[in-house]
Amino acid sequence: MSAEFDQRAPHPGTGASYAAAGVDIEAGDRAVELMKEWVRKTKRPEVLGGLGGFAGLFDASALKRYERPLLASATDGVGTKVDLARRMGVYDTIGHDLVGMVVDDLVVCGAEPLFMTDYICVGKVHPERVAAIVKGIAEGCVLAGCALVGGETAEHPGLLGPDDFDVAGAGTGVVEYDQLLGADRIREGDAVIAMASSGLHSNGYSLVRHVVFDRAGMTLDQHVEEFGRTLGEELLEPTKIYSLDCLALTRTAEVHGFSHITGGGLANNLARVIPDHLHATVDRSTWTPGAVFDLVGKAGDVERLELEKTLNMGVGMMAIVPEVSVDVALQTLADRGVDAWVAGAVVERGEHREGAALTGDYAK
Repeated sequence: MSAEFDQRAPHPGTGASYAAAGVDIEAGDRAVELMKEWVRKTKRPEVLGGLGGFAGLFDASALKRYERPLLASATDGVGTKVDLARRMGVYDTIGHDLVGMVVDDLVVCGAEPLFMTDYICVGKVHPERVAAIVKGIAEGCVLAGCALVGGETAEHPGLLGPDDFDVAGAGTGVVEYDQLLGADRIREGDAVIAMASSGLHSNGYSLVRHVVFDRAGMTLDQHVEEFGRTLGEELLEPTKIYSLDCLALTRTAEVHGFSHITGGGLANNLARVIPDHLHATVDRSTWTPGAVFDLVGKAGDVERLELEKTLNMGVGMMAIVPEVSVDVALQTLADRGVDAWVAGAVVERGEHREGAALTGDYAK
């Protein structure tokens, strides 16, 4: 099968071009220039080169200090929370959510986050907007102690609207083999320490948006007394990043495991790090979920079980430590400004069918 093309010269100015197809290369270059300052702020000593290369470089000789280094990797996105950023015109916080989703998965196994890369796809490149997104990612990397070594901004006219965008990222960390955390370290009698979330973080927003907008008819600029700010400001509150706090904990106390509370809720995520013969119980009466969780539940008439398997209910990270380490662990977290408390314990599974469960009622 063959095809023939008209070889006649086109009329001047009528030929197809990338720009005519909706891709603005110059805007992309401008975005790169604007983001360079923020990426530089994340640089670690092991990072070679700067922004603009085809690949980010990290000096692996830094791993020679490890006896048996294990590389850990994770990737994630932000989900439908990006729609709120777009609707509010606030783009410099969504990067905190992206970094938190990635690095706090890494630290669950005890890994120190080393570097991240990001991917931003847009319907149309608005340089200042893209730079604001990268600014948030860079700020998140600084909070996590990792470098932002590269990324990609892709313009997809025709597939995305001019104001639409999405973000994703991948991270790499390292942990010494004999310091690897996980289910095999968890023991009966261990305490479960909860670390407070900053709000909804970046999970369950499909439910949240359905409830507050479709069912309750609320607006982003609506002031909510319980929040002390607008609905939009509450929903856009950045995800708390725990990686440096968790790593500090491993240096001061004996830690058997961590659980990052994301999609699936508290019980399901905690169960992922509990061995088959044990069961973790978490007492709801040890904390009061923030007002935003109460609003979602009441405005949508959402059953408690549905809330708990969708949202973090005020707990963003959990640490499992032996009883003798509880006081030191709590003091370490308090010194770092992390609101934390003993929320439960690990027991023999017995008649329990699941790896973790919530008990009691939330404190008022």
